[in-house]
Amino acid sequence: MKIILATLNSRYTHTSLALRYLYANMQELQQNTQIMEFSINDAMQSVAEKILDESPDILGLGVYIWNALQIQELLHIIKKVSPKTKVILGGPEVSYEPFRVDFSEADFIIQGEGDIAFYELCKNISQNKAVQRIIPHSYPNLKELQLPYQYYSDEDIHNRYIYVEISRGCPFECEFCLSSMDEKVRTFNLEKVLEEFEKLWQRGARNFKFVDRTFNLNMKAANMVLDFFLAKEPPYFAHFEVIPDHFPASLRDKIKSFPHGALQLEIGIQTLSTEIANNISRQLKLDKIKENIEFLENETSAHIHLDLIVGLPGENLQSFGKNLDELIQMSSCEIQIGILKKLSGTYIDRHDNAFEMVYSDIPPYDVLKNSELSFKELQNMKRFARFWDIFYNSGNFKHSVELLWKNESVFENFSIFSLWIYIQTDATYKISLERQGKLLFNYLIQEKKLEPQSVADAMLRDIMKLKGRAIPNYLKVYSKNFTIDAKAGTSGFNKRQQ
Repeated sequence: MKIILATLNSRYTHTSLALRYLYANMQELQQNTQIMEFSINDAMQSVAEKILDESPDILGLGVYIWNALQIQELLHIIKKVSPKTKVILGGPEVSYEPFRVDFSEADFIIQGEGDIAFYELCKNISQNKAVQRIIPHSYPNLKELQLPYQYYSDEDIHNRYIYVEISRGCPFECEFCLSSMDEKVRTFNLEKVLEEFEKLWQRGARNFKFVDRTFNLNMKAANMVLDFFLAKEPPYFAHFEVIPDHFPASLRDKIKSFPHGALQLEIGIQTLSTEIANNISRQLKLDKIKENIEFLENETSAHIHLDLIVGLPGENLQSFGKNLDELIQMSSCEIQIGILKKLSGTYIDRHDNAFEMVYSDIPPYDVLKNSELSFKELQNMKRFARFWDIFYNSGNFKHSVELLWKNESVFENFSIFSLWIYIQTDATYKISLERQGKLLFNYLIQEKKLEPQSVADAMLRDIMKLKGRAIPNYLKVYSKNFTIDAKAGTSGFNKRQQ
């Protein structure tokens, strides 16, 4: 019996940790099992062709919010061309009902963690045993699972992100998040996990992205992992998702020891409004959050990535804008602006009537309007978020973008700039770096009435900070006295952080 494990990653540089867990735990069926990874940008008929070339009896597909529609198309093709192939779906997008994408052509659906459930289902199929179509949630003992890390290929290690974890689950109950549905935080045998990390390191792995939802919850485990990296010779890159109010002294000392460009901490702020946080059952210890962000900003070289969400129940534009202005005052780090999504199974739906929440039923299920934000306002904020990523988070315009607001409201000034950009481009993607810069330059001198040479000086410092870049045409007339003091071009998996 031939078994294929496959998924569609959002891009080539990503890898599927889930498929490797399934493969690692296939026991006697592993010798007949193969992993195949594709991208959502691939043509689905070509993907189906490559899968069916292997003549699988069973096909397991990992379904996520970013690939649900493409998986639906792939499933349809597979069942049309090879109806005898048993197709099993698993992953977050099919773990909770209602299914808002039609997966009725699937033979089986595994809900929740499939590490053991997939093997057991394949074994039952091979023995022609009667099995229910939807396999309910189960929580395997993590300390008994076979670990997946040896199944990253050399190509993965040298060209793609390596995803790892030391725990699963989350103790918090934020209503928009699927992790809040887990029973509790469960941990792996950390000594065994670190042994596997060491093997990855010896094979050349230098980028580790931890998928744990609350890395700094358990101090003993967090310190052991940080010690693993601090004992290594840079360069390397480690990415952790952390809770913002738990940075005791032992953790602080270790974070301070990491070299520049080696450490990224993703911190889910979501809102700074205690009223809105209460609406979504989110803990918000503002004093601790401010204290810890100040520490990270001023005493470490960690790259910080803060998250804010637009569209939370009860939050209007003024409240969101105040949050953004306050975060900018706290930190110069990346601020990722996300749009609220309604994921099946989460408790956010309890606000639908009170706040007139209207969501799209098409992935990513983003909010379309509510009692505080009109459809037009949310469309503007989705463009705001995209342009914010281009002009602020990217680092390409680190100093010159601040000329948009100087000592005024960041939110109000960037909102006006965002609307202006969209009028000029009628687009939010496929805007070249040179055009981005020219748009910013023109806005600053034409709309903000700033002195051209001072704007050009700031932009030249930003754009020309990396070796190999040519002075853009629109700045050449202002560059006569400009001295290039460029750093070496960035490379590796932490280009943005560098």
